[in-house]
Amino acid sequence: MLIVGLGNPGPSYRSHRHNVGFMVLERLHSLSGASEWREKYSSLHAKGVVAGQPVTLLQPQGFMNLSGTSVQKAATDLRFPPAKILVVHDELELPFGEMRAKFGGGHAGHNGLRDITAKLGADFGRVRVGIGRPTTGPVDAYVLSGFSKTELPELPAVIDRAVELVELALREGIDVAVERSNPAVRGGKKKS
Repeated sequence: MLIVGLGNPGPSYRSHRHNVGFMVLERLHSLSGASEWREKYSSLHAKGVVAGQPVTLLQPQGFMNLSGTSVQKAATDLRFPPAKILVVHDELELPFGEMRAKFGGGHAGHNGLRDITAKLGADFGRVRVGIGRPTTGPVDAYVLSGFSKTELPELPAVIDRAVELVELALREGIDVAVERSNPAVRGGKKKS
């Protein structure tokens, strides 16, 4: 599997809500005994083992809206079809700390997903990590801001739960991860 974490490169963005995908990849990297990060595909990438499965971890190093170029380069060179790609990203539509696995679908205005979908199509897995919606102000300023004082103490546990969801997707498949992470599809049937 190719596991992609979305974020913006550089220290000034490191702690922003939009970089939660990078945060999850950093945790996976530390747990997986992965190789050192290397620069290739306009990304940082490393190989490791997660949930007993060999994986390539990828952090695109262009800005969020250019993520698809990096993912396409890596997927082509390493021969990962879209169905073998799992993208970890921030999700405005979920409250802070909630998460869902998903396969396919639209980009819901997320610029990183929009670019990946434009380059590869929509048939890839996602782990959506909830950051909530802003109560005031523009969305772009919100995603490019840090977590609140009440969120910060909970953030490590949120990252760990996202890692567990990635591990579940690798161990048992994306369909199982979707079912177990989404109460609306438990039992394999969507509630109306």
